[in-house]
Amino acid sequence: MSIHTDLLEAEVTYFDTGKYRTRALHINNDKLPIILTHGGGGHAEAYSRNLRRLSEVARPIAIDFIWHGLSSKPAYWSNDPKAKQHWLNQFTDQVLELMDHLKIDKAVIEGESLGGWIAFDMGINHPDRTAALVLNTAWGMKFNPGTVKESDFDLKALHDTSVAALKNPARETIRKRMEWLMPLGGVTEEIIDVRIALWSRPDTRDALLEYYDRLFGPRNQEFLFTEDDLRKIRSPKTLILWTDHNPVHGTDAAERLRSLIPNSQVAMIRKAGHWPQWEQPEEHDRFVSEFIKSL
Repeated sequence: MSIHTDLLEAEVTYFDTGKYRTRALHINNDKLPIILTHGGGGHAEAYSRNLRRLSEVARPIAIDFIWHGLSSKPAYWSNDPKAKQHWLNQFTDQVLELMDHLKIDKAVIEGESLGGWIAFDMGINHPDRTAALVLNTAWGMKFNPGTVKESDFDLKALHDTSVAALKNPARETIRKRMEWLMPLGGVTEEIIDVRIALWSRPDTRDALLEYYDRLFGPRNQEFLFTEDDLRKIRSPKTLILWTDHNPVHGTDAAERLRSLIPNSQVAMIRKAGHWPQWEQPEEHDRFVSEFIKSL
């Protein structure tokens, strides 16, 4: 299969809310919407293998976040986490703007990696718009000392690999960055082509260079949700979708999240890293579909 054949039933639409222009891959129907959000540096094609199957139980909408892919590149908000709103809240603002534009009252929010941070934010601060959460190898949380095994995740190495690939979006630099996501294999020449095309655009490159500098800045830890924050999630149900080779947090992090988040459950995908929806799409879709049918 190719991205093209995977998306034969999907539409590509640019939704302009006046505040943001959001590129979306989606399949329209009358079912409960699920907004599929990618990780840092990513794009909607991260979910290209999932839209058709998920459309059997939901209305799937995979988006490019602002500053990513072909969505708009607005000015960044303040970098001060003590401000009323800081720049990471702009991702949530984009999701809410899109939901209002599409007249979606509530949606399931699936967040992979960075998208998990936005899913946390939706569940904590916008539970009235959140039908359920899917936390897909989520990033954005800070565990209390001693509650999970300390990760050997090298934040600086990820930053340096990302910046190197953005400044020189050649096949091998992009491959190296994507093999961090999928250390067990799964990186195809086609998905590398997509990433090269997007990261070669000057507007996307410049926006993502600033994104990575902000994300990995010295005050990064102040942005993360604490365990006390996670206990405040008020989503009716939460699926913690994890993998056995997640390069950021181990399997014990999934169990810790389950203990903190009310009405949550864990689903473990084997032989996958940080893109389980791409690496093991059938298993991802089975877990998410069963979860949606249980709502």
